[in-house]
Formats: sequence, C-alpha cells, structure tokens
Amino acid sequence: MSVELKGRLIKKLPVVSGESRNGNKWEKQEFVIETEEQYPRKVCISLWGDRVRELEKYQEGDMIIASVNIESREYNERWYTDVRAWRLQRDEAGSTLPPVPPEAQQDDSNLMDEGADDLPF
Repeated sequence: MSVELKGRLIKKLPVVSGESRNGNKWEKQEFVIETEEQYPRKVCISLWGDRVRELEKYQEGDMIIASVNIESREYNERWYTDVRAWRLQRDEAGSTLPPVPPEAQQDDSNLMDEGADDLPF
C-alpha cells in the first residue's frame, strides 16, 4: 500500500547501521512527523539505504510530504508494521502561521498586576 503522509517533522532519530547475514551493509534512519488534522497523529517513518541522505535537507519543524509504503509482517505470532518512505519533499503549501502585524499584537504585560485583584463582583 502506497500513501502520502503530510506533517511537521518533529524528530530525527539517529542513523542505525549493520551487516546482514550475507555480508551486505545496511543503514536506516527513522523520523517522526505530526499530522495537522483536527486530532494530530504522530507517525514514525523509516528511510533505508541511500534514502537516508534525503533527510539531511530537512530540519525539525519543516512541513514535509512523505510518500510511504506500509507493510505488516508476522514473526513468532506477532505482527510488525513498517512505514517506509520512498520519497520526501517539502510541503510548500503547508500550514505555516502568518506573522502577526504589530498593530494586532496585544500587550498582556499589565494583565497580571499586583493590584489587579479588584474584582467587579
């Protein structure tokens, strides 16, 4: 199953590497994105091999689109699900908050004054 996940990159995990039984070297890096839905979800996604370098272009906080394959497999009567990215791209239309103009900013400095305990009731 191939899906596109859009979200904010919130965490890059360290690169992990090793060697397979047949002597081939491998490396993997996982990262976490948080979707921007009514109820945001965090999704841990993995990159394998040469794709690990693609994550270097992105910083935590960036909005990205990850094209992923989702697959589950069974091992010792337990099921494991792998969310593996095969393409990453910046979400140019991502929801970034526009800057607030100075005239719209509110000065909250005197809301918590020492003498501000005069209640109107």
